Amino acid sequence: MAFLDVTNCTKSFGGLLAVNNASFSVRRGELLGLIGPNGAGKTTMFNMISGVYKPTSGQIIYRERYPIHALNTHRICHIGIARTYQVVKPFLNMSILKNVLVGAYFGKRGMLKKEAMKIAREALEFTKLWERRDEIAGSLNVPSRKRLEIARALATQPDLLLLDEVMAGLNPVETEKTMALVRQIQGRGVTIIMIEHVMQAVMGLSERIIVLNYGEIIAEGTPEEVANNPEVIKAYLGD
Repeated sequence: MAFLDVTNCTKSFGGLLAVNNASFSVRRGELLGLIGPNGAGKTTMFNMISGVYKPTSGQIIYRERYPIHALNTHRICHIGIARTYQVVKPFLNMSILKNVLVGAYFGKRGMLKKEAMKIAREALEFTKLWERRDEIAGSLNVPSRKRLEIARALATQPDLLLLDEVMAGLNPVETEKTMALVRQIQGRGVTIIMIEHVMQAVMGLSERIIVLNYGEIIAEGTPEEVANNPEVIKAYLGD
């Protein structure tokens, strides 16, 4: 049973074809890597899954019953899909705790303050930010802002988490820490799709990898299969 089904999805912006007739599925509990050169259509795909963009054609079905290609962003979040952004987007003048409380309140309708606080605390403890909860988000460095982005997404209580380059800009030590955090998230039963350019991370974490190039899927398989695929090598390195 597919947890998420993307079928013949195309997204065009005027004359620009960002994603072209892409189809793939994701199993419950899987960690799927989505890679490709810059401009391949990876973030556009995330934007369609999360409701930022509607596909020009095609459909996306979640849990075999939700046509998320037809739903608004807030409704998609309510049914259990959350995401992070490549360029992190904290509320800079709010505290770390309040940033994560926003996620808790937004994720489920009718959330009571006591319950939201419990969820926010758990997300901050999990990402090792609880002790800094009263600091202003704008004071955080890049690695800490990325952890805050993850904490806020987790506070929505997702079953499917879209991670958009959470390793970008991190040093090797921070990369290892974030990889461990992603493994822990998956260990909690969360299904993950991860866009990543840090090959150490995507090869080390992904059970399966899909490769996009110029909006089309050119390869799919295990990390080893993808790394040895001539079309993938050509897309990254040229002829």
